[in-house]
Amino acid sequence: MIWLVPFATALFLASGLALAYVFGASTVLAFFATDNTRYLAVLPQKIFSHISVFALLSMPLFILAGEIMNRGGITRALIDLSMVIVGRLRGGLGHVNVLSSIFFAGISGSAVADAASLSNTLIPAMKERGYPEVYAGAITAASSIIGPIVPPSIILIFYGAIMQTSVAALFVAGIVPGLLLGSALLGANAFYAWRDDHPRIEKEDRPEPLRAVLVALPAVSLPLIIVGGIVLGWMTPTEAAAVAVFVALIASSFYSGITFDDLRASVARTAKLTGSIFMVLCGIAAFGHLASLERIPQAIAATIAELGLGPVGFMIAMNLLLIVAGMFFEIIMALALVVPLLAPIALENGADPVHLGIVICFNLCVGLVTPPLGGCLMIVSTVAKMKYWALARAVLPFVLIEIVVLLIIIFVPDLTLFLPRAMGLWE
Repeated sequence: MIWLVPFATALFLASGLALAYVFGASTVLAFFATDNTRYLAVLPQKIFSHISVFALLSMPLFILAGEIMNRGGITRALIDLSMVIVGRLRGGLGHVNVLSSIFFAGISGSAVADAASLSNTLIPAMKERGYPEVYAGAITAASSIIGPIVPPSIILIFYGAIMQTSVAALFVAGIVPGLLLGSALLGANAFYAWRDDHPRIEKEDRPEPLRAVLVALPAVSLPLIIVGGIVLGWMTPTEAAAVAVFVALIASSFYSGITFDDLRASVARTAKLTGSIFMVLCGIAAFGHLASLERIPQAIAATIAELGLGPVGFMIAMNLLLIVAGMFFEIIMALALVVPLLAPIALENGADPVHLGIVICFNLCVGLVTPPLGGCLMIVSTVAKMKYWALARAVLPFVLIEIVVLLIIIFVPDLTLFLPRAMGLWE
C-alpha cells in the first residue's frame, strides 16, 4: 500500500492544496499505509512538543518587524545610502543593487520581499541609464538571496527550531557568508561593468552624502540593535524580535510613516505567514514521528555506508539534492522535507549543527534563482514585466558564482564558525 502515498501526494498537489496540507495529509496517509495507525494517538503530543520551542516566539515578531519596515518607506533611504557609498564606481547602479540587498537583508530577512521591492525601484532606473533589461533583472534576483542569510533570518529560526540549535549562534554565523556572497556579486558586477562599459552615477544624480547617511540611520540601526543585543547578551532572540518591532515602528515614522491600515495589513500578513509556517512545523513533527518508527534515517545511513560516500561525498550528494529541492519547493517546505532525514546523518558524519544550518539554508536560497521554478526569478519577471526564460539565462553566471561561494563555505567551516565561537555563542 505504500505506493499509494506518492500517488495521493501528486493528486493533492494537482488539486491546488497548500503544501502544508499536502505534507500533513500525506504523512497521516503514510501511517495507515505502513500499519502504524496505533501510534496516531500520541501524534498530538509529539506535535505540541515539537512546536513548544521558546525560540519560535521570535519568528512572528521578526516577520512583523520586516512587514512594518517594508511598508514604512525605507527602500528609498537604503538606495540613497548605497549610492553615496558605491555610486561613483563604474557600474554604479549594479553595485547599488547589491549593496541595497545587503542593507535590506538586515531588515526583512526575506529574499522575495527584497526582490519585489528592488525590482520596482532599481530595474527601471537601470534600464533608463542604459543597462540591458535582463542584466538589471538578473543582478536584482541574484542579490536578493542575501536576505535570508544575513540576520535576522526566518529560515535560520526555522532550522534552529527543527534541530534544537542556538538561533543566536546561527544569526551570527550567517554574517560572514552573507558578506562573502555580497562581495562576490559586487566583484561580478565590476567585471561586467568593465566589459560592457556600464555607466557611473553622475555626481548631480547622487544624493548629498551627509543627508543620505542621516536619513538612513533609523533603517540601518535595526540589524545593529538586533545582532548587537543578542551578541552582548542583553537580549534573547525573542526579546530582540520584540525590540525590533518597536524600533521598526519608530523608524517608519522618520520616512513616509505607517498608517493604521498599513499596520493592520502588516499584522494580517504576519498572522497568515506564521500560521502557514506552524502548519508546516506540525507536518514535520508528524513525519519525524513516522520516520523514527520506520527507522528511515537509519536506512538512509546504511545505504550511504554501502555506497561508500564518506563524510565529504555525503555532503556533496546532500547539497546536490538541496539545489534540486530549492528549484521546486518553497524554502520552508524544502527544509521540512530534507532536514529531518538528512541533517542527523550529516551530524553523525561529523558536521557541526551551526555550519550545517548555514550550508543548508544558503543552498536552498540558491534554488530561489535557479531555473526552472526559481521563486525570486518569478517575482522579478512578474514585477519588471520581462520574459522569464530570458531572465533565467541571464542569471546563470550569477548562480555559478553563488555555487562557488557555497563550496567555499562548505569546505572552509571556520568562515561560518569563527564569529559564533569568538563571541562565546558556540563551542
